Amino acid sequence: MKSKRRKGNEKLVDRVAEVSLEEGLELLKKCTTAKFNETVEVAIRLGVDPKKADQVVRGTVALPHGTGKTVRVCAVTKTKNSEAEEAGADFVGHEEILEKIKGGWTDFDVLVATPEVMPDLGKLGKILGPRGLMPNPKAGTVTPNIGPAIKEIKAGKVEFRVDKYGIVHLGVGRTSFSNEQLKENILEFFRNIVRLKPATAKGTYVKSCFITSTMGPGIRLARSTVESARTT
Repeated sequence: MKSKRRKGNEKLVDRVAEVSLEEGLELLKKCTTAKFNETVEVAIRLGVDPKKADQVVRGTVALPHGTGKTVRVCAVTKTKNSEAEEAGADFVGHEEILEKIKGGWTDFDVLVATPEVMPDLGKLGKILGPRGLMPNPKAGTVTPNIGPAIKEIKAGKVEFRVDKYGIVHLGVGRTSFSNEQLKENILEFFRNIVRLKPATAKGTYVKSCFITSTMGPGIRLARSTVESARTT
């Protein structure tokens, strides 16, 4: 049985029709009826084969207005504890952090490390890997410049990666954000997606794109909104 919220949203949103980003955000706000500050998410289906290493779309984006979420950063380092603490890391250490993770502790959102501790963290791959918490140089989470990296993450830098179905998901803000803030965050994400198009990807790169809120319906955006983001 459909809820009143779902019935109401179905009257507002045509799941087939493509709309502009501005129209999509207007619809998204009209469908926001939950009593909490919902997350706004973008999902883009790409014309890539994630099974091929040269077609894995992966990167980071510094959202101009952040995600609206407080990010808990754990820093593992032997020599730059003070720098990590001053940058705002929530947890800092080396052996004591490794022991806690070994025991199953993963009460953080991002793990940042200096290069010399990666052999130690590599032994914890079975714990960190499945949770998407293993630091990676490409994501900027393995770096000797740990202070600036932490500050960027705290300010709204987030990582994204295409899944096995060829879809990239990213939380781009909250429903409490203004439409202009959401638009700027989303366009910055789109620019990164376009920039990372694999040279070996054939045919249509952006197959479909949707925005949604936690409790809202998927709203289909015009593919041109993504494809033209390079020039905006």
